[in-house]
Amino acid sequence: MMTQLTRGMVSAYILMFFAYLFLPLAIMAIPAFNTSPYPRVWPFDGVTLDWFVRLGNDEAMLYGLRNSLWIGALVVLVSVPVGLAGAVVLQQIDSRIRPLFHLATIAPVLVPGVIIGISTVIYWRELTLSAGMRALYNGVFLTVMGQSSFISAYCMLLFTARLQRFDRAQEEAAFDLGASQTQVFFGILLPFMRPAILSAAVLAFLSSFENYNTTTFAILADRTLTTVLAGQVRQGTTPAVSALAVVIILITVIFSVLLEWISRWWASRTGA
Repeated sequence: MMTQLTRGMVSAYILMFFAYLFLPLAIMAIPAFNTSPYPRVWPFDGVTLDWFVRLGNDEAMLYGLRNSLWIGALVVLVSVPVGLAGAVVLQQIDSRIRPLFHLATIAPVLVPGVIIGISTVIYWRELTLSAGMRALYNGVFLTVMGQSSFISAYCMLLFTARLQRFDRAQEEAAFDLGASQTQVFFGILLPFMRPAILSAAVLAFLSSFENYNTTTFAILADRTLTTVLAGQVRQGTTPAVSALAVVIILITVIFSVLLEWISRWWASRTGA
């Protein structure tokens, strides 16, 4: 009797947990297929795909999407190497100063995004004006710098967790056989870190793509998808926003499944 009650309670908890996660997404997605000109779930007037067509014809939305994709790719190129370098240094420095170094590198994660955005604009404005590099004072560059300052810390935490499982005896054996630091890094450490690098790249891109607080200050007069959406929501939304949410959810699910498949394939190949 008690076992059946326990199973029932666990099943109910799991059901409520997944309902809490996915029910808001389902409710948000339904208006994208409703013919109603206003975002609503009920009454359901009829099935349509016109909102996806209107989404494809929204120039402001497409411009913001292109900027978000471009910024996300640049953030990956900056954050992943910086995070990897920070994780490697963290494992190699003296244990007495390691906590201080760790605190300094993850401190941007604790700073509000608004503060990071404002400070990024002020810093680069003064630097570009004094150094005669006015061309760098643009929204895309500032957004990449602002986002990378804390996203690289996320990447470093991923790399640190992976490095804790690394067998240092492999490096020592390679050094004993005459390998250089560069050969050890590219031949031993980098292949071991490959799954973490892929995960960090996906995390960095998604964190950049959805970021609003830092972006809204650092982007200046330019626009990203999040800032365009925020402006449209303030003016009144249409089901085209729900259509965009459906597209983003599908892309996220596809990338997540693909990442999991690549991780499993790599683990089976390497025997990890």
